[in-house]
Amino acid sequence: MKPTVVLVGRPNVGKSTLFNRLTRSRSALVSDQPGVTRDRQYGDGRIGDRPYYVVDTGGLVESYLRPGTAGGKLLDQIAMQTAQAIGEADSIVFVLDAREGVTPADREIADALRRAGKPVWLAVNKAEGLDENVATAEFHALGLGAPHAVSAAHGEGVSEFMDNVLAGLARVPEVEVAQDVPRIAVIGRPNAGKSTLVNAILGEARVLVSDEAGTTRDSIAVPLERGGRAYVLIDTAGVRRRHRVHEAIEKFSAIKTLDAVAGANVVILVIDADAGVGEQDVTLAGYALEKGRALVVVVNKWDLLDAEQREWVKRELDRKCPFLSFVRVHYLSALSGEGLDRLFSSVQLAFASSNRTLPTARLNRVLQLAVSATPPPVARGRRIRPKFAHQAGRHPPTVVIHGNLVSALPKAYRRYLSNRIREDFGLSGIPVRIECREGENPFAATERRHKPMVKVRRGRKVVEKKRKK
Repeated sequence: MKPTVVLVGRPNVGKSTLFNRLTRSRSALVSDQPGVTRDRQYGDGRIGDRPYYVVDTGGLVESYLRPGTAGGKLLDQIAMQTAQAIGEADSIVFVLDAREGVTPADREIADALRRAGKPVWLAVNKAEGLDENVATAEFHALGLGAPHAVSAAHGEGVSEFMDNVLAGLARVPEVEVAQDVPRIAVIGRPNAGKSTLVNAILGEARVLVSDEAGTTRDSIAVPLERGGRAYVLIDTAGVRRRHRVHEAIEKFSAIKTLDAVAGANVVILVIDADAGVGEQDVTLAGYALEKGRALVVVVNKWDLLDAEQREWVKRELDRKCPFLSFVRVHYLSALSGEGLDRLFSSVQLAFASSNRTLPTARLNRVLQLAVSATPPPVARGRRIRPKFAHQAGRHPPTVVIHGNLVSALPKAYRRYLSNRIREDFGLSGIPVRIECREGENPFAATERRHKPMVKVRRGRKVVEKKRKK
């Protein structure tokens, strides 16, 4: 395995900024507000002469420094996440703030890291514009080796620092990641049970779970193997209606969630059965399908409802989301973990559907049968004549239809064709996009080879003659 470098330190010293710098990404949410990072975030290190993992962690809090201290359930979970990351580390980067100097909390963290028995490196961050010797002078007192002045925001000193950190770590070859690994994004409103579902799937307390809405602030990607197949599972922040979002952090969290949807192959929408089907659930489902993502719906906390309430939730889902008729819905309790095998069967089917190849010959037979059963309407006094179809893309399946006046096909008829194609090929949880193009028949050359003669009228007689090339 690649070595693991874990970033630790007080809240708001720049760990997430350094994480983004080392991974050359914007994966970690960054803000001037302390305590933004809560779950541990993994990424591939891109700065240095060898492959390695980088782990961003929440700020070390009193619950970690003095176990048993009453810090609240959420702070205790953050401390647990950080402790797990330190346990996995091959090397620890202790991030400090050059502008604030050594604080009592820094000294406590230094003592705790010494007890961890792992190699520790001091990164004195926010040192841009400062003399290196002056910026690092007082940090020698921590007794963890020579401090290094860096600026995560500007990149100053980061490459040289990582050369030192990586020099003592094993060099392993970079392994190519399979391109067909499904990325599964778990989305929903705050407190719907997304993180509980993710932990149930993973079989461990990998992400924070709390009754407090908005516990998850970042999109956390976790590799997963299930049934001999590799996946990437993405826990996301809950998304509320726009007029209820006031804090900048929540706005950025919502953006990260929508980005996770755009980058996923399959989306699991988690609906809180106890709260009912809300407008935001409908909006999120529509957004996922609009982006062309395969969708599976989980109605969570099903065990909290009686028979009458369950029937009401099902009716509400049918009434508010009629466009989800081709999407599989699972009613379960993430807390108990029952029904996860069936859920993953639906995820696999949805991914396979989005990646399906639609043979041209069969696609045209479906088109002809659909047009024969329900002819398209008249446009500008002329009959619309869809003639030929072929697949133009996957994720989602995209079908191009050629013919006369096909650009005038109304949306309702395009939905009809999409549904016929989906039903015939047995596609589940995925929209089929229909594109229409007028002009020359792309299969004309094939037709000419198979139909060398054409019929023409001469007076009252119909005779055959060779087609002109």
